[in-house]
Amino acid sequence: METNHTDKELLVKGIKTMLLTAALMFLGPTLFYIGLSNPDKPLYIPILIVASILCILAIYLAFKGLKTIMDSMFKK
Repeated sequence: METNHTDKELLVKGIKTMLLTAALMFLGPTLFYIGLSNPDKPLYIPILIVASILCILAIYLAFKGLKTIMDSMFKK
């Protein structure tokens, strides 16, 4: 009889990824707000580019973290 156990190392890796995702989910939109509120500053475009990259990275890491957590629980 085979029992399924959670791979704890993989679960911790997934949780760390989700914590990074949470940080990026706040940092990206905050940078967008800062960038859009100062359109006359010289760093207007670079701040918006960095904010866009952080938001896209947050979405990617959210999917990757959830997949890692699911794999730790349900893969054999």
